Amino acid sequence: MVEFNPFALKRKTILVVGASSGIGREIAIECSKMGGKIVVCARSEENLKSVLDEMDGNGNTYITADITNQEDLTKLVSDMPVIDGLVISAGIGGTLALQFATREKFDRIFNLNFFAAVELTRLIYKKKKINKGGSIVYISSIAGNNRITPGNVIYGCAKAALSTYMRYAAIEFAGRKVRVNTINPGMTNTNLINSSGALSDEDYQKDMETYPLKRYGEVQDIAPAAIYLLSDASSWVTGCQFVIDGGVTTK
Repeated sequence: MVEFNPFALKRKTILVVGASSGIGREIAIECSKMGGKIVVCARSEENLKSVLDEMDGNGNTYITADITNQEDLTKLVSDMPVIDGLVISAGIGGTLALQFATREKFDRIFNLNFFAAVELTRLIYKKKKINKGGSIVYISSIAGNNRITPGNVIYGCAKAALSTYMRYAAIEFAGRKVRVNTINPGMTNTNLINSSGALSDEDYQKDMETYPLKRYGEVQDIAPAAIYLLSDASSWVTGCQFVIDGGVTTK
């Protein structure tokens, strides 16, 4: 009997941006285990090499780029192979009261979490660097849906913008059968948690108690959804926000 796996990524080339840590790193590693040829991208060459060491297969490569830099972005699109899947996981967080949310601080987070992602998408699509039938997956957040928490205004607005952009891209890219979706996680244990140092361990524990499953997510909880969205198993799925949040937005 021939074994068939609808989630296999064999013969697919996938670019994972923001692959040096956190959710992006886990997605890259798990996609390689599903047979994909993975191109990992981030700013740190050292971190990217360490990701490659954990990946399966021999055809995986890396490209260093700061996607907030237009020159780097243009070179990335020029140097990258034609792909079947794109995952954009690059992002920064930060907790800040609204009264301190200046335009400069908005720009810093929006430049990476939104503008860099959409400019990279635009160039890849325009230059036909993604095959017909390809899949684009953005890592968004429930902070951009209806999980409104104090101090999260800039991050939440950036993720809301990304999730909305996804829906427009899903409509416009459908002519070339390119699917576009987001994964919207709840709080996930990555280096983004408490990156600002604004919240105490006690604050996080109190927040965790609001989750029905009484824990934050792990990167291993998120990566399988990306595999599904990149695989042929999701060939009729586009324009969707996949919420993975331990049930917190049901409350």
